[in-house]
Amino acid sequence: MMTPMIPPILDFATGKLGGAELVEKSTTLADLQGLFADPRAEAALSPDTPLYRVAMLPGNGGEGDLNMGVTHLEAGMIGNEFFMTRGHIHARAEQAEYYFGLCGRGLLLLQDMAGVCRLEQVFPGSVHHIPGHVAHRLVNTGETQLSALAVWPAIAGHDYRLMAERGFGLRVVAGKEGEPCVVSSEVSVSIT
Repeated sequence: MMTPMIPPILDFATGKLGGAELVEKSTTLADLQGLFADPRAEAALSPDTPLYRVAMLPGNGGEGDLNMGVTHLEAGMIGNEFFMTRGHIHARAEQAEYYFGLCGRGLLLLQDMAGVCRLEQVFPGSVHHIPGHVAHRLVNTGETQLSALAVWPAIAGHDYRLMAERGFGLRVVAGKEGEPCVVSSEVSVSIT
């Protein structure tokens, strides 16, 4: 009798991937230098401050293959701005992606190539379709780690340069009593 193989395991309550050889990458404040709006608040923190890490199942990267990984974004702020990921668009910009909220609370910032932004709430069980030609960034507005599962085409790649040059049109900051507010060059509104 053939013994069935045990596949990788995802703990949906914590976002922890296990049972497989993982590729892991950690991002610190030093890696995102200049990304946050308040350079003095940024300089006050250690450059080694961990902001997020990604655990991925290694794939072969070929046409038709999918990548899968979990982003774990720490809770915290630089000045009054919530911790966020670098944000990117795909190198093959037409490629779409899905995010699934696992634990914690936050926002998914989406921006199309015309600069139009929208936000979606991320929470355990939330499902987010990120269309092609849309840049995306996670923002942790909660008090605990925000974890989200991502599934995307292996051929999509990541283009961080374009969004570093263009920037996202919105920032998420703490407003009155610490609630998240969206700040743009034109308007500041509360998130409900």
